[in-house]
Amino acid sequence: MRTRVKICGFTRVEEAVYAAHNGADAIGLVFYPPSPRNVTLEQAINITHALPAFTTVVALFVDESEAIIREVLKHVPIDCLQFHGDEPASACRIYGKRYIKAIRMQANTDIAQLTEHYHDAAGLLLDAYHADAKGGTGHLFDWDLIPEQCALPIILAGGLDETNAKQAIRTVRPYALDVSSGVESSRGIKDASKVAAFIQQVNESDREIT
Repeated sequence: MRTRVKICGFTRVEEAVYAAHNGADAIGLVFYPPSPRNVTLEQAINITHALPAFTTVVALFVDESEAIIREVLKHVPIDCLQFHGDEPASACRIYGKRYIKAIRMQANTDIAQLTEHYHDAAGLLLDAYHADAKGGTGHLFDWDLIPEQCALPIILAGGLDETNAKQAIRTVRPYALDVSSGVESSRGIKDASKVAAFIQQVNESDREIT
């Protein structure tokens, strides 16, 4: 099975377009004001309108109000929602969109229970836990915490870059990898060479496995 690639946290049109043309399956837009990768509606509209066909657009929210999420959906062509806070399943499914639930992994995280609670999610995104951040920290977590079997697709995030993408795929066999800080020159600014190298490593790993 081919490992999908989602690159999150774009703030510039040309960087998102480059990633899409070089093989990223999905691009992530962050609608979370405390984040250095936060985008305005105008930025999001400009980015999405420039993307080539068949590129999935994922909008990331953190415990956001329904009114603001609906405002984004009104103006920006979003394909999938990503909830990165403490949102219950009931709050994730009211928009009529596919959604991903992000889980910040700890030793006592019960993936089986979460899979049951978010049973209609398009996937679980497993990220590193940090007490003061909701993602994009660049930190790895213990992949041994991930069960071998899961009823939902696993999207692996947290501390990924071109140096460990292959190891991540071999160890976890996820549906997708999600990278943000690992392909940046500075926070919110993507590095074209790092983006290309990351996608190349994923593609090489898939060929080696098959």
